[in-house]
Amino acid sequence: MEVQETRVQTDRVLTIPNILSMARLVGVPVFLWLILWPKFGGPNCDGWALLVLALSGVSDYLDGKLARRWNQISSLGRILDPAADRLYVLSTLVGLTWREILPWWLTGALVARELMLGVAVLILRKHGYGPPQVNFLGKAATFNLMYAFPLLLLSEGHGWLHTLAAIFGWAFAGWGTTLYWWAGILYVVQVRRLVRADATAD
Repeated sequence: MEVQETRVQTDRVLTIPNILSMARLVGVPVFLWLILWPKFGGPNCDGWALLVLALSGVSDYLDGKLARRWNQISSLGRILDPAADRLYVLSTLVGLTWREILPWWLTGALVARELMLGVAVLILRKHGYGPPQVNFLGKAATFNLMYAFPLLLLSEGHGWLHTLAAIFGWAFAGWGTTLYWWAGILYVVQVRRLVRADATAD
Protein backbone atom coordinates (compact mmCIF):
# COMPACT_ATOMS: atom_id res chain seq x y z
CA MET A 1 0.00 0.00 0.00
CA GLU A 2 1.48 3.35 -0.99
CA VAL A 3 1.91 6.16 1.49
CA GLN A 4 -0.65 8.86 0.87
CA GLU A 5 0.49 12.46 0.43
CA THR A 6 -0.26 14.34 3.65
CA ARG A 7 0.74 17.85 2.54
CA VAL A 8 -1.94 20.38 1.68
CA GLN A 9 -2.72 20.58 -2.01
CA THR A 10 -3.41 23.81 -3.83
CA ASP A 11 -5.51 24.64 -6.88
CA ARG A 12 -2.92 27.13 -8.12
CA VAL A 13 -1.86 26.65 -11.74
CA LEU A 14 1.17 28.90 -12.20
CA THR A 15 3.57 27.35 -9.74
CA ILE A 16 7.23 26.66 -10.50
CA PRO A 17 6.74 22.85 -10.39
CA ASN A 18 3.76 23.10 -12.77
CA ILE A 19 5.71 25.33 -15.17
CA LEU A 20 8.53 22.76 -15.19
CA SER A 21 6.02 19.98 -15.96
CA MET A 22 4.48 22.08 -18.76
CA ALA A 23 7.94 22.69 -20.23
CA ARG A 24 8.53 18.93 -20.19
CA LEU A 25 5.28 18.41 -22.09
CA VAL A 26 6.36 20.96 -24.72
CA GLY A 27 9.63 19.06 -25.08
CA VAL A 28 7.89 15.81 -26.05
CA PRO A 29 7.12 16.70 -29.72
CA VAL A 30 10.49 18.46 -29.99
CA PHE A 31 12.29 15.30 -28.90
CA LEU A 32 10.24 13.10 -31.24
CA TRP A 33 10.94 15.40 -34.18
CA LEU A 34 14.68 15.44 -33.45
CA ILE A 35 14.98 11.66 -33.13
CA LEU A 36 12.90 10.90 -36.24
CA TRP A 37 14.33 13.59 -38.52
CA PRO A 38 16.95 11.24 -40.04
CA LYS A 39 14.14 8.85 -41.08
CA PHE A 40 12.68 11.65 -43.22
CA GLY A 41 15.91 12.64 -44.93
CA GLY A 42 17.06 15.19 -42.36
CA PRO A 43 20.38 15.40 -40.50
CA ASN A 44 21.22 13.27 -37.50
CA CYS A 45 20.19 15.25 -34.41
CA ASP A 46 20.76 12.57 -31.77
CA GLY A 47 22.93 14.94 -29.72
CA TRP A 48 20.10 17.49 -29.46
CA ALA A 49 17.61 14.69 -28.74
CA LEU A 50 19.84 13.50 -25.89
CA LEU A 51 20.00 17.04 -24.53
CA VAL A 52 16.19 17.33 -24.51
CA LEU A 53 15.95 13.97 -22.71
CA ALA A 54 18.56 15.04 -20.16
CA LEU A 55 16.74 18.31 -19.47
CA SER A 56 13.44 16.44 -19.08
CA GLY A 57 15.06 14.15 -16.53
CA VAL A 58 16.39 17.12 -14.54
CA SER A 59 13.01 18.89 -14.61
CA ASP A 60 11.25 15.66 -13.61
CA TYR A 61 13.43 15.51 -10.50
CA LEU A 62 13.06 19.20 -9.71
CA ASP A 63 9.30 19.59 -10.09
CA GLY A 64 8.51 16.98 -7.45
CA LYS A 65 11.27 18.11 -5.08
CA LEU A 66 10.32 21.79 -5.33
CA ALA A 67 6.61 21.05 -4.99
CA ARG A 68 7.24 19.29 -1.68
CA ARG A 69 9.82 21.77 -0.36
CA TRP A 70 7.76 24.87 -1.22
CA ASN A 71 4.36 23.30 -0.39
CA GLN A 72 3.24 23.78 -4.00
CA ILE A 73 1.72 20.34 -4.49
CA SER A 74 -1.30 20.97 -6.71
CA SER A 75 -4.19 19.10 -8.27
CA LEU A 76 -2.91 20.10 -11.72
CA GLY A 77 0.60 18.94 -10.86
CA ARG A 78 -0.69 15.49 -9.93
CA ILE A 79 -2.00 15.25 -13.51
CA LEU A 80 0.81 17.00 -15.39
CA ASP A 81 3.73 15.13 -13.81
CA PRO A 82 2.65 11.54 -14.60
CA ALA A 83 1.28 12.68 -17.98
CA ALA A 84 4.67 14.13 -18.93
CA ASP A 85 6.41 10.96 -17.71
CA ARG A 86 4.19 8.68 -19.78
CA LEU A 87 4.34 10.86 -22.90
CA TYR A 88 8.14 10.90 -22.76
CA VAL A 89 8.24 7.13 -22.35
CA LEU A 90 5.77 6.60 -25.21
CA SER A 91 7.42 9.14 -27.55
CA THR A 92 10.83 7.61 -26.86
CA LEU A 93 9.44 4.15 -27.53
CA VAL A 94 8.01 5.34 -30.86
CA GLY A 95 11.24 7.06 -31.87
CA LEU A 96 13.67 4.31 -30.85
CA THR A 97 11.48 1.53 -32.25
CA TRP A 98 11.07 3.40 -35.56
CA ARG A 99 14.85 3.84 -35.64
CA GLU A 100 15.14 0.05 -34.96
CA ILE A 101 17.15 0.68 -31.79
CA LEU A 102 14.55 -0.94 -29.53
CA PRO A 103 13.12 -4.38 -30.34
CA TRP A 104 9.39 -4.72 -30.83
CA TRP A 105 8.99 -7.11 -27.88
CA LEU A 106 10.27 -4.51 -25.41
CA THR A 107 8.06 -1.82 -26.90
CA GLY A 108 5.10 -4.20 -26.73
CA ALA A 109 5.77 -4.98 -23.05
CA LEU A 110 5.86 -1.30 -22.08
CA VAL A 111 2.83 -0.36 -24.19
CA ALA A 112 0.85 -3.29 -22.73
CA ARG A 113 1.56 -1.96 -19.24
CA GLU A 114 0.26 1.48 -20.27
CA LEU A 115 -2.91 -0.08 -21.68
CA MET A 116 -3.42 -2.02 -18.44
CA LEU A 117 -3.06 1.17 -16.41
CA GLY A 118 -5.41 2.98 -18.79
CA VAL A 119 -8.12 0.40 -18.12
CA ALA A 120 -7.50 0.76 -14.36
CA VAL A 121 -7.93 4.55 -14.59
CA LEU A 122 -11.22 4.12 -16.49
CA ILE A 123 -12.48 1.76 -13.78
CA LEU A 124 -11.50 4.28 -11.09
CA ARG A 125 -13.28 7.05 -12.96
CA LYS A 126 -16.41 4.90 -13.22
CA HIS A 127 -16.41 4.59 -9.42
CA GLY A 128 -15.83 8.30 -8.89
CA TYR A 129 -12.10 8.23 -8.15
CA GLY A 130 -9.31 10.21 -9.76
CA PRO A 131 -6.14 8.69 -11.27
CA PRO A 132 -3.91 6.78 -8.84
CA GLN A 133 -1.18 8.77 -7.12
CA VAL A 134 2.32 8.17 -8.45
CA ASN A 135 4.21 5.88 -6.07
CA PHE A 136 7.91 5.38 -5.47
CA LEU A 137 8.16 2.30 -7.70
CA GLY A 138 6.52 4.13 -10.59
CA LYS A 139 8.99 7.00 -10.27
CA ALA A 140 11.94 4.61 -9.95
CA ALA A 141 10.79 2.77 -13.09
CA THR A 142 10.54 6.03 -15.02
CA PHE A 143 14.01 7.14 -13.87
CA ASN A 144 15.50 3.82 -15.00
CA LEU A 145 13.84 4.06 -18.40
CA MET A 146 14.85 7.70 -18.80
CA TYR A 147 18.46 6.61 -18.21
CA ALA A 148 18.08 3.60 -20.50
CA PHE A 149 16.72 5.40 -23.55
CA PRO A 150 19.51 8.02 -23.94
CA LEU A 151 22.14 5.33 -23.38
CA LEU A 152 20.57 3.07 -26.02
CA LEU A 153 20.43 6.02 -28.41
CA LEU A 154 24.11 6.70 -27.65
CA SER A 155 24.94 3.03 -28.29
CA GLU A 156 24.35 3.55 -32.03
CA GLY A 157 27.89 3.54 -33.35
CA HIS A 158 31.26 1.84 -32.93
CA GLY A 159 33.86 2.14 -30.21
CA TRP A 160 34.24 1.57 -26.48
CA LEU A 161 31.91 4.45 -25.53
CA HIS A 162 29.07 3.04 -27.62
CA THR A 163 29.71 -0.45 -26.22
CA LEU A 164 29.54 0.82 -22.64
CA ALA A 165 26.38 2.77 -23.46
CA ALA A 166 24.78 -0.41 -24.82
CA ILE A 167 25.70 -2.44 -21.70
CA PHE A 168 24.39 0.11 -19.21
CA GLY A 169 21.46 1.05 -21.45
CA TRP A 170 20.16 -2.51 -21.58
CA ALA A 171 20.73 -2.94 -17.83
CA PHE A 172 18.62 0.14 -17.08
CA ALA A 173 16.03 -0.98 -19.64
CA GLY A 174 15.69 -4.36 -17.91
CA TRP A 175 15.39 -2.85 -14.43
CA GLY A 176 13.04 -0.13 -15.65
CA THR A 177 10.72 -2.53 -17.46
CA THR A 178 10.55 -4.83 -14.41
CA LEU A 179 9.80 -1.93 -12.05
CA TYR A 180 7.32 -0.45 -14.54
CA TRP A 181 5.28 -3.65 -14.50
CA TRP A 182 5.64 -4.04 -10.75
CA ALA A 183 4.31 -0.51 -10.18
CA GLY A 184 1.49 -1.20 -12.66
CA ILE A 185 0.46 -4.36 -10.82
CA LEU A 186 0.42 -2.45 -7.51
CA TYR A 187 -1.86 0.15 -9.12
CA VAL A 188 -4.21 -2.62 -10.27
CA VAL A 189 -4.24 -4.13 -6.76
CA GLN A 190 -5.07 -0.71 -5.34
CA VAL A 191 -7.91 -0.28 -7.86
CA ARG A 192 -9.26 -3.72 -7.01
CA ARG A 193 -9.32 -2.89 -3.28
CA LEU A 194 -11.17 0.37 -3.90
CA VAL A 195 -13.75 -1.31 -6.14
CA ARG A 196 -14.26 -4.10 -3.58
CA ALA A 197 -14.64 -1.52 -0.80
CA ASP A 198 -17.31 0.26 -2.85
CA ALA A 199 -19.12 -3.01 -3.49
CA THR A 200 -19.06 -3.85 0.24
CA ALA A 201 -20.33 -0.38 1.17
CA ASP A 202 -23.25 -0.78 -1.23
